[in-house]
Amino acid sequence: MSESVYLNGQFVSREDACLPVTDRGLLFGDSVYEVIPTYAGIPFRAEQHLDRLQRSLDAIGMGNPLGPDEWLEVLMRLCDTDPDQDRSIYIQVTRGAYDIRTHRPPAASDPNVIAFTAPIPARDSRIVREGIKAITLADTRWHRCDIKSTNLLANVMAQAEALKNEAEDAIFIRNGFAREGTSSNLFIVLDELLLTPPNSDEILPGITRDLILELAADAGISHAEASIDESELRQASEIWLTSSTREIAPVVELNGIPVGEGRPGPHWQRMDQLYQAAKERIRLRARSGEKHEP
Repeated sequence: MSESVYLNGQFVSREDACLPVTDRGLLFGDSVYEVIPTYAGIPFRAEQHLDRLQRSLDAIGMGNPLGPDEWLEVLMRLCDTDPDQDRSIYIQVTRGAYDIRTHRPPAASDPNVIAFTAPIPARDSRIVREGIKAITLADTRWHRCDIKSTNLLANVMAQAEALKNEAEDAIFIRNGFAREGTSSNLFIVLDELLLTPPNSDEILPGITRDLILELAADAGISHAEASIDESELRQASEIWLTSSTREIAPVVELNGIPVGEGRPGPHWQRMDQLYQAAKERIRLRARSGEKHEP
């Protein structure tokens, strides 16, 4: 099947996937999104991603244009594009397009729904061997980071600042506490304890974050959800940044100073093995003919 885009109930070519210039997602960022990884044609933790999409829609006062079964049907149709390649599915729901540009939300919403796939790049062996560099930046984002909104200008600017400093990412600091990366959740290892900030309106509730906590619990790894003071971030023996497509990236240098021994640490090595095993279980299910993750 040639690659296609889901647009408002139809599958069309990328060239034909067009929205009006007055779409509120384009004009105001009045929209939410999700990114779902797929392995061997099976969406990974699709239920959790769709639940988060529902929470984001609820938070901005929009109804869900599709039910759970309808969303799964769309996801599986998009997976059929190339089931042998790992891909990510991008979903965006906007509040729609209206004749008059006005900040006031319309009384009745006629949403626009977009979904398409992109290849997930092969795992970067350099990151596995050497880790990544990061910097810290003041968190200038709005105060509802728990909504997966397309208002990402502050995140984009932070990524640009990281690149300017020859780093791959930035960690946001707000009121003296480390929150998350520009498109990732934060974990640290401090005194042999795995820590991640608790869910709040200042971080995005990560699907990969939740999986890591589940894997840690199953493996008997000591862990806790707790606020991470900036000084604790600097004292950590390991720092990780996690997301659905990045997986678990070990940070080996922060603001030019080595983290721990300056290479991916033993706790990361163990968690990465557990994460890769979870992915392999998905591929085994696909080879056995299963189409959905249980």
